[in-house]
Amino acid sequence: MEPVVDEWMYGVLRELGFSVETADVWDRWVVLGFIVAIAFVSDFVCRQLLLRVVKRIVARTKATWDDILFEDRVLRRLCHIVPPVLIYFLLPLAFPPESGMVAFVLKLLLIYVIAVVLRFVNAFLKALHDVADQKEELQGKPLKGLMQTGQVIAFFVCIILIISILIDKSPARLLAGLGASAAILMLVFKDSIMGLVSGIQLTANDMLHVGDWISMSKYGVNGRVTEVTLNTVKVRNWDNTIVTVPPYLLISDSFQNWRPMQDSGGRRVMRSVNIDMNSVRFCTPEMLDRFRKIRLLKDYIDETERLIAESNEQAGVENDPEPVNGLHQTNLGVFRAYLERYLRSLAGINQEMMLMVRQLQPTEKGLPVELYFFSKVTEGTVYEKVQADVFDHVLAVIPEFGLRVFQNPAGSDVRDLKGEI
Repeated sequence: MEPVVDEWMYGVLRELGFSVETADVWDRWVVLGFIVAIAFVSDFVCRQLLLRVVKRIVARTKATWDDILFEDRVLRRLCHIVPPVLIYFLLPLAFPPESGMVAFVLKLLLIYVIAVVLRFVNAFLKALHDVADQKEELQGKPLKGLMQTGQVIAFFVCIILIISILIDKSPARLLAGLGASAAILMLVFKDSIMGLVSGIQLTANDMLHVGDWISMSKYGVNGRVTEVTLNTVKVRNWDNTIVTVPPYLLISDSFQNWRPMQDSGGRRVMRSVNIDMNSVRFCTPEMLDRFRKIRLLKDYIDETERLIAESNEQAGVENDPEPVNGLHQTNLGVFRAYLERYLRSLAGINQEMMLMVRQLQPTEKGLPVELYFFSKVTEGTVYEKVQADVFDHVLAVIPEFGLRVFQNPAGSDVRDLKGEI
C-alpha cells in the first residue's frame, strides 16, 4: 500500500510542475499532511455527528441517567481517541515503519492514545458517580471513594502499559518483574491501599453514609460527614470546624454513629435530679387530699389508697397509729408517679419507646431520681428545648410534694447562716 501511495503522490506533484528532486522529497510529507488533516477532520465530524445523534436519542428518553452518562464531557473525550488512532494506522503510508524515527513516533502515538483513553475513563467514572449519587437507595454511600479507587486502578494500568511500550516488554512480564518491588509499592501507597480496603468494609457493612452524624472524642470529631474519599473522611463539626480522618481509623478504632438514633424516631433523655433524703416522709391525709387536686394524680391516689387499705386490712394493721406498721404512701412515691404521668401526657415524648422514672443509688449528694424517656424530635436545638422544658417543670414542682432538691451550699447560703447566728 505504501509504494502505491508514494507513486500516486509523486505523480500528482510532477503534474503540478514540481521537479523530480522536489517531488521525490516532498511526496511523503504531503501524504503526512493529508493523514493529519484526515485525522482532525474525522475528530470534528465525529464530535458533530455523535454529539447531535446521542443528544437527540437522550432527549427522547424519560430517564435522567443517560443525560449525565452521555453528556458532552464524556463524548468529547471519546471522540478525541479517533485522531491518534487514525494517525497511528495511516502513518506507515507516508514513511516506512522500519525507520527508527517512525518507530519512535508510533510509540509516542500509542502513549498519547493511552493518555486520551485514561481521560475518557476518568470522565466516564465521574459520570457513573453522578448517576449513582442520584439514586435514592445509594444516597449517602461513600461512592466518591469507590470512584477514586477505579480512577487509581485505571491510572496504574495506563502507567504499566506506557512503561511496557517504552521498554518494548510485555505488560505481563513487567507485572511479574514488579513482584520484587511490591514491598516498596505497598509502603509508598500504604494509605491508599488501607483507604481502599476500609472504604469497601464501610460500604459492605453499611457503617457510614455521607450526612451521618458521627463522634470520635479521641480525634475531636463530633459532626456530620460531608465527604468520604479514598484517603480521607471529612467531617464538619457542630462548631463549623472541619476535621479529616483516614478511613482506616473508622475500622481500626471505634466511632459513634447517630444515624440509627435519628432513624428510630426518638432521641434518649437520661437525666436525674438529686432529692434531699431528709425531705422524704409518709403522706398524711391532708397531703393526700392536696395531691388529689392534681389532675394527673387523682386516680392514682384513689387506686393506691384502696390497694393499701386492702393490704393493711389483711395484715390487721388498718387502724395502727404507727406508720411503720403496714403500707403507706410517701411523698417521694407520689412524686415519681406524678413524673411518669406527666411525661406520658406530653406530645413531644415518644410514647412507644421506653419511659420510666426510677431511683438510683443514694450518695452523699442525695437520692438521684432519674427520668428516662425518648424525645420524638432528634434535631439538636429542638431536642434540647424539649429536655429543658421537662426539667424546668420538674424543678418547679418538687416543693409541691414537700421535697427539696439537694445542692451544695452556695456563698449566699453561708452568709445567711452567719446572719442568723
